[in-house]
Amino acid sequence: MKEVSMSKMTYLEKLLDGAEVEWLALEEVFEILAGGDVPKNSLSDIETQKYNVPILSNGIGKKSLYGWTEKAKINQPSLTISARGTIGWTSYREKPFFPIVRLLVLTPKVKLNLKYAYYYMKVIEKTYKVPDAGIPQLTKPMVKGVEIPIPCPDNPEKSLQIQAEIVRILDTFTELTTELTTELTARKKQYNHYRDQLLSFEEGVAEWICLEELLIDKFWIMPATPKFNEDESIPYITSKNIKGGDIHFNKVKFISCSDYLSLSKNRPILAGDILISMIGTIGEVAHVKESDPEFYGQNMYLVRLDETLINSSYFLHFFDSPKMKSHFSSVKNNSGQGYLKAKDIEKLKIPIPYASNPEKSLAEQARIVAILDKFDTLTHSISEGLPREIELRQKQYEYYRDLLLSFPKPETPTN
Repeated sequence: MKEVSMSKMTYLEKLLDGAEVEWLALEEVFEILAGGDVPKNSLSDIETQKYNVPILSNGIGKKSLYGWTEKAKINQPSLTISARGTIGWTSYREKPFFPIVRLLVLTPKVKLNLKYAYYYMKVIEKTYKVPDAGIPQLTKPMVKGVEIPIPCPDNPEKSLQIQAEIVRILDTFTELTTELTTELTARKKQYNHYRDQLLSFEEGVAEWICLEELLIDKFWIMPATPKFNEDESIPYITSKNIKGGDIHFNKVKFISCSDYLSLSKNRPILAGDILISMIGTIGEVAHVKESDPEFYGQNMYLVRLDETLINSSYFLHFFDSPKMKSHFSSVKNNSGQGYLKAKDIEKLKIPIPYASNPEKSLAEQARIVAILDKFDTLTHSISEGLPREIELRQKQYEYYRDLLLSFPKPETPTN
């Protein structure tokens, strides 16, 4: 696809070629239906030969799938708009389905490129005004008057040609993003495969050692909740700020410097330490970096590795494995929001290759880390690799979508 270099009005004028644009209310273009009750007498949790029609509710992607039934309520390609929860989220539906829980369904009643309408509805999906009283929801009366631009209304054939060209351009961007996302998924599977392979040692190569034997220090960070202040002195983090190997300092509270010094004087947190979340989102891990600001926190377990025995990056790769997620899920206490006990972390066994020969062991750990780091950079880095590419393509798509669908509205006459 050639890059569009003209201003948005110039490009739209070229597409329209002098044609008018008419703004029509959705109720003039679509039959609008609100989904009803679950078909309880004809319902299956899984797809079967008999129950092969998806039941769709409010939600995004797979989260909108409620179950399966045997008879569709909507049989032609349509748009759906979430009326509750993810209010305004618009989806393009090609196959028959059964809508429930007030899910809004828009089915064309005039000649229209449905994909064109979908792209326009994505532009405005966050603009709906929903009353605060009661359960927030979008209703048919609230959307029926929303207007959609129809280019060249007096010449249906030309109108559809213009719509099709807009769809062709935007489809190019969405297909590219889909390809990149598919590639990212494949790379993640590849990373998981190599991690599992590299951490599955032949008998006699590795010794499974309790984590507490590989530490020079450990302690539970669980002080009494201090008094917070507003001057943003020292960040005070909790388990929810630990994810994906990093500490996330957004949405934190702050404590005074004097409180920080009092809390940390006997148990300081140092660069290189590893924090493990113990309450709520348990089993997440973060590596304290030199670049991290001074901070203190709560509901975390700190481990300080003996780096003559174990490579910290090797530990982090092992800790991120499905085996560990499963382990912590099995040992957590499920009362309340769930928590880990210190002993469940300390007794965790880590495979140490060539444990009787520390020099050879660290060399093998470093080799494994070098391989896994390459996949990790490709799949997880925000500044390089596929996630960054996907983010850029998504922004490019949104730019051109807004450019191509920013039709001029007629001026409202003034009295």
